Amino acid sequence: MNYKNYPRRHYLQYPTPIEHLPQLSNYLGCGVEIFVKRDDLLPGAAGGNKTRKLEFLVADALKEGADTLITCGSMQSNHCRLTASWAVKEGLDCHLILKSGSESSYKEDNTSGNYFLNKLLGAKIGDIVHANSDLDSLMIDKADLLKQEGKRPYIIPIGGSNSIGTIGYVACAEETIAQLRAMKLDINHIVIPSGSAGTQAGIIAGMTHINDNIQVHGINVSRKKIEQENLVLNLANETAGKLGYSDKIPKDFVTCYDEYVGEGYAIPTKEMIETVKLFARLEGLLLDPVYSGKAAAGMLDLIKQGKFKKGSKILFFHTGGVPALYSYMNCWK
Repeated sequence: MNYKNYPRRHYLQYPTPIEHLPQLSNYLGCGVEIFVKRDDLLPGAAGGNKTRKLEFLVADALKEGADTLITCGSMQSNHCRLTASWAVKEGLDCHLILKSGSESSYKEDNTSGNYFLNKLLGAKIGDIVHANSDLDSLMIDKADLLKQEGKRPYIIPIGGSNSIGTIGYVACAEETIAQLRAMKLDINHIVIPSGSAGTQAGIIAGMTHINDNIQVHGINVSRKKIEQENLVLNLANETAGKLGYSDKIPKDFVTCYDEYVGEGYAIPTKEMIETVKLFARLEGLLLDPVYSGKAAAGMLDLIKQGKFKKGSKILFFHTGGVPALYSYMNCWK
């Protein structure tokens, strides 16, 4: 694929495993088989899917001569934690702009989890900004201040989800198909958390180019269905164009579900809480409460609704984020 023409840091030395979840499959009793792509095992401090994006984003930053990375996210952002970790490995400074959580009856412990790890990694964190703040503008302002100090900052968007970062999941699509072929495993559906859109967009762009017909289902963690589908489609086509793919990705290639968001981003739902417990106790697999927990809850509901035909094989993408569990411990008390 043409992504091999782009600079890459190769943090990932081996494909992440694809594992069968037999206990969960049997427990559901719906005649489907569930497998998981373990992107929670990607390298970086405590792992997670953003490492795939950062392979290309950090390489681009270094090509531009940057000495500082700037990015943004929520208090429990996995992307911020992984950006901070790879900045350490590359000898770069890292500035994080973090926003407070959404208003709800539940308040997580923001002193633990990813926030604690960001501090431990030495990331520079200023004042926590309001949830509705314009993070892009704040990152530009921070970059301007750093330039005045003689620094060479590089801005990474929220979630690492631009056309450069999304290339990481185009590469992942190729990796996944190669694994499935080697395993002689016919997957009918992929289920994936859909947030800043880069992961789902990259998988769709990659699968389209490979001409594989596995259906990709995104489970939203924040936005409404139409808004998320448009975001994914536009980013998938922008990334495909960057890689020189000539055909536009059709709108009907993108499917997202917004029924599992609950009150809002990072706000727990009863279904997420039960699903995280179920995966832990049946498969010894830890899901995070913000992305993979809600996405898995959505997948189980779709299975129970009969969305997937009996005999289907489903590949669930575990995108990581387990450190956030420590900030949400009250959910399981």
